[in-house]
Amino acid sequence: MGKNPQKRSRIVVIGGGFGGLQAARSLGGADASITLIDRRNHHLFQPMLYQVATAGLSPSDIASPIRSILRRHKNINVVMGEVGSVDTKARQIELVDGSSISYDYLIVAAGARHSYFGHDEWEALAPGLKNIDDALEVRRRVLLAFEAAERETDAKKRQEYLTFVVVGGGPTGAEVAGALAELRSFALKRDFRHIDPGEATILLLEGAPDILNSYPRHLRDRAKRQLRRLEVVVKTETFVTDITPGTVSATGWTIPTRTVVWAAGNQASPMLKSLGAPLDRQGRVVVEPDCSIPEHPEVFVIGDAAAFTHEGEEALPGLSPVAIQMGRFVARAIRNDLAGRPRKAFRYNDKGQLAVIGRGRAIADIHGFTFAGFFAWLVWAMVHIFFLIGFRNRAIVMMQWAWQYLTYQQGARLITGVTRRAWESQTGSRPRTPEVAGMAGGDD
Repeated sequence: MGKNPQKRSRIVVIGGGFGGLQAARSLGGADASITLIDRRNHHLFQPMLYQVATAGLSPSDIASPIRSILRRHKNINVVMGEVGSVDTKARQIELVDGSSISYDYLIVAAGARHSYFGHDEWEALAPGLKNIDDALEVRRRVLLAFEAAERETDAKKRQEYLTFVVVGGGPTGAEVAGALAELRSFALKRDFRHIDPGEATILLLEGAPDILNSYPRHLRDRAKRQLRRLEVVVKTETFVTDITPGTVSATGWTIPTRTVVWAAGNQASPMLKSLGAPLDRQGRVVVEPDCSIPEHPEVFVIGDAAAFTHEGEEALPGLSPVAIQMGRFVARAIRNDLAGRPRKAFRYNDKGQLAVIGRGRAIADIHGFTFAGFFAWLVWAMVHIFFLIGFRNRAIVMMQWAWQYLTYQQGARLITGVTRRAWESQTGSRPRTPEVAGMAGGDD
């Protein structure tokens, strides 16, 4: 650390998710100046977002301020801002507010966003789960649907409110569908006077022949059985063709519904195009064996933003273990560069995959050892709690889950952001009482 700080290498990390945060932490204390840029001030444990969306946890239980996480690393500066583009020739990052940041090394961990397969107009009607705002929006719509059903006298319209459609049969879709089924059947069971929440319909739609396609077939079958025990209607080979206010059209079938959750696809950040590197069909950067981009060894792309072909197989999936391992790897690669040592190629250590289906229900595929049921759920819970940042988060989540498991109660059933416009969007009608019209100050 004896060098003049003005002459130290400038390393910029774009994104405070799993990969970016791990890279920054691994570079803490290095003889370099680190800047981490994120448009939000917190690191989010994204695999638990569905718990926020279904009223199981509060946002603060699964998120921590980035500055607090990195505060002991004196060589790391945190910038809250949104990156618009990267000029790789000038080695400069342009932020959308007009400011710029120069770098000697760049780590791009920009993550991914929802893909609606050319139907971006569906996003307003079918939010996905990528950030806390998304989760709170889904929670608002789900809980507001039950409230609207409680006040509805027309049986047909009431069932429309009590029909929930989850599009996409991957891990997120299965987790959301299972959590919604438990919210309906247990947590809300005694809360209403004019409706039975247990009569709500949960549909899981998947265009492929099966759900959870990355798992062995016997685990997929087990997951479907578990979902059906929760009375989730699982429909495979069912492609969504249209989403309108009040309906979902799928393979010739029209479903009356007011609440749709999108879990069907991802696409990389459009900012990646400015790198000038080759992209795959999802917009991810095709990276070299050391996670750098062609012709620019000083620029690394990791996590969901990278299309990394592992040992001749298809690109690595957008999972948190992949991003974490890539973050550690590129930090070591930069340290090796600074020390004059050669780089190595990235090798992913596949630790397996887990998916939760509901309370005490999960499936696991770990190093070829497959199992399901309560033990798989217990492993899933312990792994996820281990990865949560900070002791406080781990302790709160453990207590929340223990309480929910024993009492079947969800602890965060708050409806927020209910403006007049939100109510009309959810119910398809003008508010009929002063109380509803005055929600959130009657904001239009």
